[in-house]
Order: sequence, then structure tokens, then C-alpha cells
Amino acid sequence: MAIRVHHLNQSRSQRIVWLLEELGLEYELVRYQRDAVTHFAPPELKKIHPLGKSPLLEDNGVLIEESGAIAQYLCDTYGNGRLLPAAGTPDALRHLQLMHFAEGSAMIPLLLRIYVARLKEGGAPLHGRIDSEVVSHFDYLESILQPSGYFIGDTLTAADIMLSFPVSLAVQQQEGGRWPKLKAFMDMVKARPAWQRAMELTQG
Repeated sequence: MAIRVHHLNQSRSQRIVWLLEELGLEYELVRYQRDAVTHFAPPELKKIHPLGKSPLLEDNGVLIEESGAIAQYLCDTYGNGRLLPAAGTPDALRHLQLMHFAEGSAMIPLLLRIYVARLKEGGAPLHGRIDSEVVSHFDYLESILQPSGYFIGDTLTAADIMLSFPVSLAVQQQEGGRWPKLKAFMDMVKARPAWQRAMELTQG
């Protein structure tokens, strides 16, 4: 089989499996489990890539890292125009920005909140700034959701798939009630058969 996904449980690689299901592609799913105590990835992943991170995609012997790059590659290579706006349009440029926003901006305050919480009282001086960053980033995403319920145009795109992971975390945060549009977006995502198939394969 040409396409292989190295999937770590409870990780952002769920999005790549969802994308593959949306595209209707055949693939092999190689599963890895986090350490029950440390929550770190197992050392076996470092045999595939020295950082031991997931997702990793193999396609005909080529290893591709980083969720956004993998998503773009799959759409460009196998999408036949699906899940991407037409090249050269304003939506295409907007789509590119949101693909990078998902990891480059939206995930950062959420990850900081997770890591700083482990410091307990030692992290208290950082809480105000982190809370502010969480609110500002997801207020922004709430404000740019289209009337269609998607982030770009009237149909699902790879940007929606990329943004689904930070948005799913955000609506579970203490501020989640302030983002009803993002909650509705996630309800729409969870109703998609391809998403449901991906979750059945990757959860655990």
C-alpha cells in the first residue's frame, strides 16, 4: 500500500486520517500508544523520525512531517480539486493562511495552558496572559466563521480539517460558552461520516 499513516493516540494525527477518509483514499494505519504515566510517545516513533512525533505520512517511500504540510500534500496530490479553493483566488490565499493559523497561532495558547497548569502555583503569574491569548485567538475564529458554518466558502476544506483540532479543544475550555459558532462547527464536523470513521479507527 502506497500511503501509510503513523498515528499516535490522542494526537493531531486524527485529522490526517479524517482527511484521507474524506478523500476516499486507501491507506495503512500504524498505531502507537502514549506512555500511560508520562503521556509521551513511545520510542518506536523515533525509529521513523528522530523527534518521535505524529502524524507522519509515508507515500511511496517518502516521509512527510507536519500536519499542515501533510494535508496540503494529500490535497494537491490526490484531491483532484477537492477540499481546496480554486488556485489564484482570494479564498485560496485565505485558505493558506488558515492552514498555518491552526498550528502556528491557535494551538500555542492552548498548549501553554496545558503545560503551565502542570506547574501548579508556580505557573500562576502566567495565567492571566494565557487566558487572554486563548480568548483573543478563539474570539477571532468565532468571528470569521462563514454563514455556511465553514471557515472558507460554502463547503468543507482542508482548513476546516486543520482547524478542527484546536477548535475541539477550545470549546471544552472554561471559556467555551462564548463560542457558540465554534461549537456548532464541531457538531457539524462530528456528523460527517468520514469523521466518524476516522474516530473509530484512531480513538483509544
